[in-house]
Amino acid sequence: DGDYPDFSGKRVAVIGGGHGLSNMLRGLKQYTENISAIVTVADDGGGSGMLRQDLGMPPPGDIRSCMEALANTEPVMRELLHYRFTEGSLAGQSFGNLFLAAMNGISGSFDEAVHRMGDVLAITGRVLPVTNQDVRLEAEFHDGSRILGESKIFYAKKINNSRIRKVRLVPERPAALPESVQAIRDADIVVIGPGSLYTSIIPNFLVSGISDAVRQSRACK
Repeated sequence: DGDYPDFSGKRVAVIGGGHGLSNMLRGLKQYTENISAIVTVADDGGGSGMLRQDLGMPPPGDIRSCMEALANTEPVMRELLHYRFTEGSLAGQSFGNLFLAAMNGISGSFDEAVHRMGDVLAITGRVLPVTNQDVRLEAEFHDGSRILGESKIFYAKKINNSRIRKVRLVPERPAALPESVQAIRDADIVVIGPGSLYTSIIPNFLVSGISDAVRQSRACK
């Protein structure tokens, strides 16, 4: 169909986070193995938030979801990655998050941990955190109020019944992972989203170097 790009064998960079990105990857892997998923690390809710607070590591949740989507493993391993504990201090935590937390503990950096977990799961393509820095998301609403923390923004929007005016990262303009920038530059196709605009997509473009890379890329977008 001439209305859509031909993905077969093309180098595709996908930028986003949340469930939208992992679902997109699940479909894309049917068409090309040359996938680079560039994932936001501003999440601070649920099991990810617990590990972030307890271990001081970037949030694993969105990255783990992308790994699951691209993994080529035995059914029992897929079941393990999906498994969530139901009791005790680990209630609500997923085994996949703990797996990545352990890999982070034996690796020199978070992106190295993600790469090594990708090797273990024999993923199609690669998953890249947009930055290795510890960043948080702050939203400013039209009523002048501000909320710090990605997981709190959605609820604050509902409670205040006020629209988001702008979002920013704290600290502002963190450096992008060089591999994420290079993946965008090398791509034949750049896919943005799908996902929540303010909490899954825009945070990636607030990382220094990402917007410029997309703007300069000659890829189909």
